[in-house]
Amino acid sequence: MTNRPNLVLITTDQTRGDCLGVDGHPVVETPNLDSMGRNGVRFTKAYSSVPSCIAARAAILTGLSQESHGRVGYQEGVTWNYKYTLPGELAKAGYHTQGVGKMHFHPARNLCGFHNVQLIKGHGIVNEQPDDYYTWLKQQAGYDTDLIEHGLNINSWVARPWHLPEHLHPTNWTAAQSIDFLRRRDPGKPFFLWMSFFAPHPPFIPPQVYFDQYINQDIPMPPVGDWADTEDKKQNGLVTDTFNGKLSKKALHRARAAYYASITHIDHQLGRFFDMLKEHGQFDNTFFVFTSDHGELLGDHNLFRKVLPYEGSARIPFLARFPENMKNRPENMIVDNPVELRDIMPTFLDMAGIKLPGKVEGSSVVPLCRSKKANWRKYIHGEHAAPFKDELSNHYLTDGKEKYIWFSKSGKEQLFDLSNDPQELRNLSGDAQYKNKLIYWRNILIRELKGREEVFSNGKKLIAGRKTVDCLKHIL
Repeated sequence: MTNRPNLVLITTDQTRGDCLGVDGHPVVETPNLDSMGRNGVRFTKAYSSVPSCIAARAAILTGLSQESHGRVGYQEGVTWNYKYTLPGELAKAGYHTQGVGKMHFHPARNLCGFHNVQLIKGHGIVNEQPDDYYTWLKQQAGYDTDLIEHGLNINSWVARPWHLPEHLHPTNWTAAQSIDFLRRRDPGKPFFLWMSFFAPHPPFIPPQVYFDQYINQDIPMPPVGDWADTEDKKQNGLVTDTFNGKLSKKALHRARAAYYASITHIDHQLGRFFDMLKEHGQFDNTFFVFTSDHGELLGDHNLFRKVLPYEGSARIPFLARFPENMKNRPENMIVDNPVELRDIMPTFLDMAGIKLPGKVEGSSVVPLCRSKKANWRKYIHGEHAAPFKDELSNHYLTDGKEKYIWFSKSGKEQLFDLSNDPQELRNLSGDAQYKNKLIYWRNILIRELKGREEVFSNGKKLIAGRKTVDCLKHIL
């Protein structure tokens, strides 16, 4: 049993797929993650099928599609009652399982198969129970404080440095608790650790030293497509939880600087964890995956936050680093097949030599890491129900080279050639030259949505204007 690899899943909340130095980002620095990519496998076309916190974590936990795990939008308060979970299956097979950080399960203290969870919710004082980070922070700070004492909203674009000493930051706490688990783990078992960082999710509050690293840099302005709204008639840009609005160049620069600073801060704390893993003699026998639940639009097309199907929101980083003692160990490899969060559970079970339970719908990425010719899906179907505004309810299809988007309320379509237009600057849906491409993708979505309870499709055409739901009936 002890010769099986340790398993470490590292997730962040709201990291864009392009925010890695190894990916060629012009500003952000991620030396430890870059090393993971160069010494492992980098998946350049990874997506979140429902790009918001709760549904993304359901896909990670269960290996199921959104139709099966039932979360197709954002709805809190729906109990997590899944028969098979990633930590649960590993625990059954003899792994010591530990979660640290943001889980977003319900109830919040639901273990979902873990032996133990050190929890951060990230929403300040909560009604159920204080989370572990909040309780610790009060003790350390010496007074009643919480994550949002600085006054910034948890979905705000407003940015400022962290208001307390750096060691009290939630990013440092997540790394410290993960390191402490190395001391407390059962040495007779392999372990599974899920390190789940709350950052770089707003509020954008990196420690001062990281904020200073970026605030005076020349940061490129975000891309704005020829299809994007360019006016802010309702002055949404003045609201702290804005979803769509034009900000001043100064405010936008601060937001982007603080966002990149938060990513570098996470990277440095990961370096701290990797060093301690080596001190404990476990690094060489550990399999790592790094990813995020979804991205952050960060001003792309005058949009912020997530839930929309554009690259800044839906595309995520995805790195895999294999144990040093693995035979034919993949390294310095780039894979452009479309992968998604439901592939995490089968990947880890594959590495542990555990048979997939039930009806897991994701696929292990290990065969892709051995051969790019491995049998694999052709595309990903993503969606999000009624995010903030009914007219933004959306479905998308992508193979990483093209992307088709359908807004289910209005029936509006978009088509992007990602190979030649990765920033989605030009909507091709109205171009006669791409008519057949539009029909091709539309027909796939008609098939994908046939039989859904919302009646988005009758098997012959898409039906716009239907009422959306955040959770399908079978999990309510």
